Amino acid sequence: MAVKRIWTIDHACGHRADRDLSDRPADRRAGYARWLAERDCTSCWKTSRTEDAEARAAWVEAKRTEELAEAEAWAAQYRMPPLEGTDRLVPWGVRCRHRLMTAAYTALVVEGETGEAAWERIEDAARTVTRAGWWVDQRDTDPEDLPELLEAATEADRPTENPYV
Repeated sequence: MAVKRIWTIDHACGHRADRDLSDRPADRRAGYARWLAERDCTSCWKTSRTEDAEARAAWVEAKRTEELAEAEAWAAQYRMPPLEGTDRLVPWGVRCRHRLMTAAYTALVVEGETGEAAWERIEDAARTVTRAGWWVDQRDTDPEDLPELLEAATEADRPTENPYV
C-alpha cells in the first residue's frame, strides 16, 4: 500500500484544505502535514501579512511626520536654514540633521568637555551646510565626529589659492 499523497489539513485559522504532498518524500509527509496544521492557511497567511505591512507602513509614516515636525521646530528655534534637495530628500535630511546635531550636543557639551562658545561655532558651521544629501550621508556618523566632518564640508566650499597662478 502506498503512502497517501493528498492530506486533509485542519489549519490553525480554522480552515480545512486538501494538500497534495507528493512532492515530499513519503517518510516526511506526516510531519509536514502536522507542521502545516499549526499554521494559518495560505489565504489567511497572505491576508495577515498584507494587514501587517499596511499597519507598519502607516505607523512609519506617522512616526516620520512626527519626527519631521519636531525637527522643523528645532530648526526654527536654532535658526537653521532650509535644506536643498529633492522633495523626497529634504525631509529626510532635516530629520538626519536634527538627530545628528542633538546627539552631538549631548556627546560634546552635556557629556563632553566642549564649551557653549565652541558649540556655537559648530552650529555656525552646520548652518553653512544646506545640502540635504550631506546630512543624510552623515546619519550613521559618531556624533563626536561632527566638528571634523563640518570642517571638511566647509573647507570644500572655501576658495583655495592656486599656487600655479
